[in-house]
Amino acid sequence: MAIGFNTVIKAIGTFIVLMGLIYLIKPMLFRTVIAFFSRGSRLYLAALLRFALAIVFFWGARKCDMKWVIIAFGLIFLLSGILIFMLGLNKAKAILSWYLEQPVFMLRIIAIVALGVGLIIVYAA
Repeated sequence: MAIGFNTVIKAIGTFIVLMGLIYLIKPMLFRTVIAFFSRGSRLYLAALLRFALAIVFFWGARKCDMKWVIIAFGLIFLLSGILIFMLGLNKAKAILSWYLEQPVFMLRIIAIVALGVGLIIVYAA
C-alpha cells in the first residue's frame, strides 16, 4: 500500500510541531540551526527544501481535508524559496543575522508560531 500525499503532509506538519517544541524548550538550538544555514551557500539548500515542500503541498492538497490551507502553505513555501534567490546570499544572511541577535524570549515566540503552523498543517491534512 502506497503512502498518500496527505500522510506525507501530516508527517511534515508533525515534524514542524516537534521542531517548534524543541525550539521552545531549547531556544539556543534555533540559533545553532540559523548559524548552520548562514555558512557558505547553505541558504540555497534551504531554498531548495522550500521548493520541494511547495511541490509536495501543491500535489497533495487535493487529497487533504482543507485544500485551501495546504495550498496557502505551499504558496508560502514557494514564495519564501524564491525570495532567498531574489535577495541573494548577502541580504538573506543579514536577515538570519537579525534572528541570531534576538533575545531568548523572541526565539520562544518564533517557536510558538512554528508549533502553531505545524498544528494547522496536521489538522488541515
